[in-house]
Amino acid sequence: MIGCKENSDTAKTSSVPKDKDTAVKTTIPIVIATWNVHDSTAKAWKVLEQGKSSLDAIEQGCMVEEANAEGQSVGIGGLPDRDGNVTLDACIMNKEGNYGAVVYMQNIKHAISVARKVMEDTPHVILAGKGAEQFAVSKGFKKENLLTDASKKAWEKWKKTSQYKPVINIENHDTIGMLAIDKNGDISGGCTTSGLSYKMAGRVGDSPIIGSGLFVDNEVGAATATGLGEEVLKTVGSFLIVELMRQGMSPQKACEEAIGRIVGKNQNYEHFQVGYIAINKKGETGAYSIHDGFYVTTYVNDKNESTKPVFFNKKG
Repeated sequence: MIGCKENSDTAKTSSVPKDKDTAVKTTIPIVIATWNVHDSTAKAWKVLEQGKSSLDAIEQGCMVEEANAEGQSVGIGGLPDRDGNVTLDACIMNKEGNYGAVVYMQNIKHAISVARKVMEDTPHVILAGKGAEQFAVSKGFKKENLLTDASKKAWEKWKKTSQYKPVINIENHDTIGMLAIDKNGDISGGCTTSGLSYKMAGRVGDSPIIGSGLFVDNEVGAATATGLGEEVLKTVGSFLIVELMRQGMSPQKACEEAIGRIVGKNQNYEHFQVGYIAINKKGETGAYSIHDGFYVTTYVNDKNESTKPVFFNKKG
């Protein structure tokens, strides 16, 4: 087991609604991710347990879901765009605030790893499309067909009507956002996705965009998003959450405020989902979504558990 640092002042910063308020002591190291991704958080925790960095934990944790062909989620097996092409977006940030991303990349399974290579081995921060694919191949990544039989059949069924109506809590399962703090107290984060299923060719959402799908400031904390990326992009949600934490808000209150910005600007919020998770330098966490049905997986103190956070009460 990793030696953990316990924060005794967590209770005073807890900010869920008063009728649900609980005094929870937090510890580091810790891993937190969007959705029920126990295998991914377990892998990240194992990396931390070996004494490696939060950046290594993020990459290897996200890789687990990218390799899950049955999940129809990120990486191989992801649901395609309306033309039948699986296109991947991902980004990663380290404790120094360095950032790397790939957008609209095809034929390479581990987008999170290519994003790290962009960050560490190039003078750029984003590579797109064929350029990202060519770079990945030059770094030894194997090209492969990411469209599985199951995803192909789902796409062919969709083509019969070609209706583009993302379903709440289904449209966003193709995004894995993960945050981690290692034994040294350093924070890193990653976000990887195959994007909205049956999207227009070329569409890129919030997941690979710094400040929207992910933001990390090692002096303050980190946040990541899942859901309808267009709405996260419009409010630069993850950066907003980190800045609110910088001003003294708890991770929970900051997530709630970021969701409030979205629902306050869009009267159609009942038709889409957005969920945020956040963590501060103490290891305190927060999570909030527009609608019910959002899940968060946290690995801390040798416990790998999923919880359903509080959510905004929708209209009516």
